[in-house]
Amino acid sequence: MAKFDRYMLSQLLVLFGFFALVLVAIFWINRAVVLFDRLIGDGQTALVFLEFTALGLPKLIATVLPIATFAAAVYVTNRMMTDSEITVLQATGTGPWRMARPVFVFGLCIALAMAVLSNFLVPMAQAQLKEREQEIAQNVTARLLTEGTFLHPSQQVTFYTRQIDSDGVLRDVFLSDRRDPNHGIIYTAAEAYMVRSGDATTLIMVDGLAQRLEQEGLRLATAKFADFSFDISSLVRSETVDELDISNTTTPYLTHGWAQIAQQSGSSIGSVAEELHTRFARPLFCIVAAMIGFTTLLIGGFSRFGVWREIVFAFALLVVLDGTRGTLTSQVTDNATLWPLLYLPSLIGAMIAALMLLHAARPSWRARLKRRGATA
Repeated sequence: MAKFDRYMLSQLLVLFGFFALVLVAIFWINRAVVLFDRLIGDGQTALVFLEFTALGLPKLIATVLPIATFAAAVYVTNRMMTDSEITVLQATGTGPWRMARPVFVFGLCIALAMAVLSNFLVPMAQAQLKEREQEIAQNVTARLLTEGTFLHPSQQVTFYTRQIDSDGVLRDVFLSDRRDPNHGIIYTAAEAYMVRSGDATTLIMVDGLAQRLEQEGLRLATAKFADFSFDISSLVRSETVDELDISNTTTPYLTHGWAQIAQQSGSSIGSVAEELHTRFARPLFCIVAAMIGFTTLLIGGFSRFGVWREIVFAFALLVVLDGTRGTLTSQVTDNATLWPLLYLPSLIGAMIAALMLLHAARPSWRARLKRRGATA
């Protein structure tokens, strides 16, 4: 029997790896298309794109783990029933509870992986991703310096430079400032330099021309200059959020001082409680997904039409259980003392799986009902 446990567990892990890889690839492609267009369009390199993709993988993997767990349990159980392996085990006296043991161990392994992701890897990756996004938003080169392209750092500002030398000198610069509705100014210069001093960013233009158009009367005034400084800090500065983000904080920090954390993050105590206990409830749901996938097919029995009805029923059951989490989440957010409700979907799923195993272990009542119906 120990060999059977290892055999079934290995099958489950192999199929889980396959389904997880496929699902991660599908979700990653959908996200990568948008991310690639945004980053490359803003002048970022392929290395930045790869960095952002890697930092987003932990959250993506955590999203697909329950689905891959359910799919692996259903596929392996169906294949073992088709190959009569389940029938042989039942003929040798192996009960449903005994056959469910490797499935439970499989779900427990995935739950441990989900716990590590939810409590540590995902918050750390999201915190690093947010930090990198802020750095890129403040990066002048990424926001403003792209040669040969008309750029719009803000709605009323247009910037263009024909060439950027290796030493950072901008050649043939064009800057249109239309932020003041009463007048617009166009600056052109033969060359320019970008100077940063702390949080301030200044564009030094050399040998240029300033053209000011007054909207009232449509009067145009021009002035040549040898050098001119233009403060562009407001164009390249992005607002940095100093508040604590509870979704980007590891679990040990959230286990105590909810009132203080809520004050630092600008959220409610219920939001802190919901974030913390969701990280423990989601791993438990992986065990439930594996057990429901196994038990639903086990009680389905043989059918020449296959087990699609059982699979659809099991999947619909998981969707319903997971769907209730949205309602429960809003209640916990409003009242932190209701945090035990977050474990209710997993508890209900475990009870359903236990009832299915009990039904599979004692099918005699069903046979008696059939005999009574035949004699009636």
